[in-house]
Amino acid sequence: MFLGVTQVVTSLLCFTAAVQGLVPARRATVCNGHVELCNKGYGAVSYVGTHDSYAIQNGGGALGLADNQDQNITTQLNDGIRMLQVQAHLQDGVIRLCHTSCSLYDGGTFEDYLKTVLSILIVNIDNAPASTFASVYTGAGVDAVSYAPTTSPIQASAWPTLGSMIDSGKRLVTFMDNQADLTAVPYIIDGCRFIISFIQKNADHFVEFTNVWETAFDVVDATLFDCAVNRTKGDPTTQMYLINHFLDKTVFGQPVPDIDKANITNAASGAGSLEEQVETCTSANTRPPNFLLVDFYEFGGGSVFQVAANINGVTYAPTTPVATPVASSSPNTSNSNPVASTGTAQGSGALSTSPNIFRMEFMLVAAGVIFGTYAAI
Repeated sequence: MFLGVTQVVTSLLCFTAAVQGLVPARRATVCNGHVELCNKGYGAVSYVGTHDSYAIQNGGGALGLADNQDQNITTQLNDGIRMLQVQAHLQDGVIRLCHTSCSLYDGGTFEDYLKTVLSILIVNIDNAPASTFASVYTGAGVDAVSYAPTTSPIQASAWPTLGSMIDSGKRLVTFMDNQADLTAVPYIIDGCRFIISFIQKNADHFVEFTNVWETAFDVVDATLFDCAVNRTKGDPTTQMYLINHFLDKTVFGQPVPDIDKANITNAASGAGSLEEQVETCTSANTRPPNFLLVDFYEFGGGSVFQVAANINGVTYAPTTPVATPVASSSPNTSNSNPVASTGTAQGSGALSTSPNIFRMEFMLVAAGVIFGTYAAI
């Protein structure tokens, strides 16, 4: 879908929590909202993530072609989102979160975003070296809470438990689809790419899909939500994996979110539902997916979280209902105009972009982010 663009996924799962003023809790008793998960390995738990978490409908107005969510990041986290996917572009030496192009949708700087959330999925579009991001992590104060493995790749069964990661204060996991270098930046792990439709140069120098594999994206027919391995560089039988469960439709020759069917796509049962794809993948791989990436997560009234709870063997019993959908329908295809907009948190790839734009898509996963112990700000 993107020409001349390289995406990086940092920790294809993203957990979120406030970064500022956090004092790591010791001897964790609640992990990701449930005591039962504290003794489970990071690679043995399933998390709901928001695709293009920062591509948020601007001010509750008309839904744009570049919008993938309509709730702000704090609300996403409060509702139970634990993986935030973002797309990072290098603009004049500053890493910004933009949707395909900063002229189409500019969501502000990556550093400001990191100061709000503790986990995020980043798409590294321009193949920038991992060291480019080190100063951003340091500036946002999240380098100290980032998990740094001693080796990579890591089999899904070899990750530490959520409880131990929380106790150690290392609650953020970051994966990058290319240019990761543990010797330079030990907490940016080679992982997988979220969206790739671009001309890639020097591919033999990239380390991609070694820790997480993923299913196909830009699906425009709900019957095509399968569990075939779409991208991997390693052994998919031992890797963690992510399913791209967001339905698109074609507008101006490009895939854009099909919000009109979001209630069905996000459902906990039925044809084309998230639950159906999870069942397909669990049957095909003898284990469920680790990351469930969705658009407009609140459509379905919490159904996406119910699916994750079913996988994890816990009860989904929120103390407050999830947010009410803001967007009600897709943009009018006859007069929609993908005009540039700005916001506080926005997203990844709907329209083709210049080969000169550098984007990074990472997935930062806050390992065992304990909602209930930490509150998002």
